[in-house]
Amino acid sequence: MVEIDRIAMEINGPNLFQMMENAGRNLAEITINSLGKNWKEQNIIVLSGTGGNGGGGICAARHLANRGGNVKVCISDISNLKEVPSYQLHILKSTSANIINAEELKLENPDIIIDALIGYSLIGEPKGNILSLISWANSKLSLKISLDIPSGVDATSGEHSINYFKPDLTLTLALPKTGLISSLAGELFLGDIGITQKTYKMININFTNSIFQKEFIIPLFENK
Repeated sequence: MVEIDRIAMEINGPNLFQMMENAGRNLAEITINSLGKNWKEQNIIVLSGTGGNGGGGICAARHLANRGGNVKVCISDISNLKEVPSYQLHILKSTSANIINAEELKLENPDIIIDALIGYSLIGEPKGNILSLISWANSKLSLKISLDIPSGVDATSGEHSINYFKPDLTLTLALPKTGLISSLAGELFLGDIGITQKTYKMININFTNSIFQKEFIIPLFENK
């Protein structure tokens, strides 16, 4: 996945903002579908990190708020947001979504928690604010969704921290990750972030047609 991102951003496109936008839109869609017809009455918490995964979560929060959702976003380290996620936050601030801190989060009892903390870039064990946010989420009975990979799980090996985010559903992006198994990730779905067939071919993955066909989100084979 690292190589796909590199080829897209340096050679073929889409750029990081476009991929983040596609990921966030898909995440918003699967959240709405998971909550059902009364989703606007549900309390939604988005936990976001400072990198690309976090930016996808912030983007999803905006799409949900734009559609009338009751959304609150808690960012692990808002002062250290990277450039593109920071721009996503700038856009989010023009919506009805509320940005809360970790102390305010402790008072929340959401219907759904979205994990956009780490993604596939995990190095070592979750720690600091991210560990605290994962522990808080796992203490709740809320429906839980992870973006790309549950935070605290290695995308390649499937090795995981004792304190990894435990989702009911994972929306992974562009390609399935070898470390994703249903016992760690819940129901598995794959989201289209706009990667071209040429990019897939450059890493020796050849599709006669797009794997997504007419859908932007498809279920993966481990779903029951």
